[in-house]
Amino acid sequence: MLQRRASLLLFQHFNRSRIPAIGSRCITNTTDDVCTHTGQKWDSDDYRLARFMNAPKHVNQNWAVKLIAEVPPKEVTERVIWCDGGSGPEGHPRVYINLDKPGDHSCGYCGLRFIKKESH
Repeated sequence: MLQRRASLLLFQHFNRSRIPAIGSRCITNTTDDVCTHTGQKWDSDDYRLARFMNAPKHVNQNWAVKLIAEVPPKEVTERVIWCDGGSGPEGHPRVYINLDKPGDHSCGYCGLRFIKKESH
């Protein structure tokens, strides 16, 4: 509640004065916000950018969706395979994946993709 009140006061202050604070970033400056993996991007006059007054907003560009998409699907000959994400503590519970339908199928935990290789 206190943090929300402080944000509201800060928003009102910047909208009234339009004078940038000394030694900090003002939300009235035209700066481009960095887009996150969820598509979150604010306008340059949005009050939520005030929390980045002393340092820029850091966004990790190595999104898990992009990293998993770079791994090619693993070709297997079985109809049903299992995935545990690796052995031991770095893995996840074992799940079974049915490959009867055409196309690649991904694991629900780790996103690794599998495709059935047609054999004779």
